[in-house]
Amino acid sequence: MVVSSASSFDRPARFDRSAAARRSLALALAACGFALGGCTMAGLGAGSGRPSSQVVESIEDCASNQINIASLTDVIKRTPNDPQGYNTRGAAYARCGNFREAVADFGQAIKVDPAHFTAYTNRGLANRQLGRNDLALADFTAAIDSNPRHAPAFIARANLLRAHNKLSEAMEDLTQAIRLNPENAQSFHARGLIHQRNGDHVRAITDFDNAIDRDPFVSAPYHARGQSLVVVGKHEAAIEDFNAALNVNNQNSDAWSGLGLAYERMGNKQKAVESYQRALTVNSNNQQAREGQSRVSRG
Repeated sequence: MVVSSASSFDRPARFDRSAAARRSLALALAACGFALGGCTMAGLGAGSGRPSSQVVESIEDCASNQINIASLTDVIKRTPNDPQGYNTRGAAYARCGNFREAVADFGQAIKVDPAHFTAYTNRGLANRQLGRNDLALADFTAAIDSNPRHAPAFIARANLLRAHNKLSEAMEDLTQAIRLNPENAQSFHARGLIHQRNGDHVRAITDFDNAIDRDPFVSAPYHARGQSLVVVGKHEAAIEDFNAALNVNNQNSDAWSGLGLAYERMGNKQKAVESYQRALTVNSNNQQAREGQSRVSRG
């Protein structure tokens, strides 16, 4: 939903948002980081004059998209100077995980219309999936230059910056995104993660509250808020949040281990062991669960 750097960036972690994200996880982005695929309508800046365009969000089953791609190819042949045809086909390619084809189509949309800010944002997201994070950074910045009121580009750039510890720059982008669209849950979630990383759990909890108020059907903000609640000693509330995250996705190993830690801090060893074991069943490499299980067994 990014600012130049001399060094190359790594591949990002996923960050979630949107109705597509709720369908496929029901769901935990960005954290996301970001995973490309399902399309939602991007909120455009006031007075942009451009019809709403698609911004890619999460990978979904692409069977139906093969039909869409064929239809869109016919449309592009008939109207090769319409950038939206390329942008929409690029999103369809992305839903199938065909990120190189998606990048090519978003690039063609930009060639036809060099001010097509959603195509820049989409290409940046696809480039992140390909590990081309310097190119993604340039694309997000180009989107912002084309339309400084395009909130998704600020969010996308912030997620990239946050993934590489450029926290103050990421915070600036997210604050701007919230100014532009104060009802976007993803912005608050992402900003809460920065407060959390900075050790400011009170502000983190407030941002996660705001994210959940705006979109209660995504698991990641519950999980994140639960982590901060454990740190500030509100273990019962943390247990509620971890359970809420697990109600959305019970294969979330980190939520199980967080639940185990909350139970452990409350002195409920049986529940702690059960939760840690569930975490390890989902992911045998979950370090927090391994360490927690060891502590409880020694105690």
